[in-house]
Formats: sequence, C-alpha cells, structure tokens
Amino acid sequence: MSNRLLSLLTEIERALVANDPSPDGGKWDTLRLINFQQGLARLTLSVRSPSGVTVGRGVILLQHFTLADQTQCVKANLSWRGVDQTATHAIYSKPEVNWHGEAAQIAVKWLDGHIAAAEAVAANEVHAEPSLISASA
Repeated sequence: MSNRLLSLLTEIERALVANDPSPDGGKWDTLRLINFQQGLARLTLSVRSPSGVTVGRGVILLQHFTLADQTQCVKANLSWRGVDQTATHAIYSKPEVNWHGEAAQIAVKWLDGHIAAAEAVAANEVHAEPSLISASA
C-alpha cells in the first residue's frame, strides 16, 4: 500500500495541472515528501510566476493506515496558505475504488478550497484597510 501514496500523489498532481494548467499565468511548482515506513506523504503546492517568483498555495497531506476491520484507508488533509480552515477526504480501499477518480476529487476539492481561501484573504485585506486609514488620520 505504500506505493499507493506515491501513485496517488502523482495522480493528484496530474489532476491539478489538468484542472488549472496555468495558475495566475504561471506554472505549478510542487514538492513531494514521502515516508513509506510511517505511511505519510506530503505534496506542497506553489505557483512559479513567469518572472520566477514562487508563491506557496497550500499542502495536501496523505496518511495511510489500516482500520480495525483490516480495511486499508488513505486520508487526505487539505490546507491552504493564509487560512486556518482545512478539509479531509477519506478513501477506503475496496475493489471498486477508482483511484484515478479519487485523486481527481481531491484535486478539485483542493482547488475549490484555494479559491475560497483566496477570496477570504482578499476580504480580510479589504476590511483591514479602512482601520489603517482611520488610525493614520
């Protein structure tokens, strides 16, 4: 099952690129860390702009474990830069599981969350500006 983590990370990365091939006019810059013994993997997501500046976007953490009934499970924890909110997505290893489809769902869920996170950060910046203006006046 440990190879599943590497395959799943690859499928998630491909799905991200397929859904958003040129984020903000740049390209995805990813970093993978995998500990096969612990059953943990991390995909750090950043975007490299055409000018070469890299901006972090968030992280997808994967954890593989065995449930009490001996079912294999992979849990994905999704997080975004600038917000405290996270989301999870569990995949239970069953014969009918479509791992490619699950990876695509994780990618779409992360992209949707990133859009919401960017809007929340922008809204916080807009609300913070009037207080800065009134404090300096």
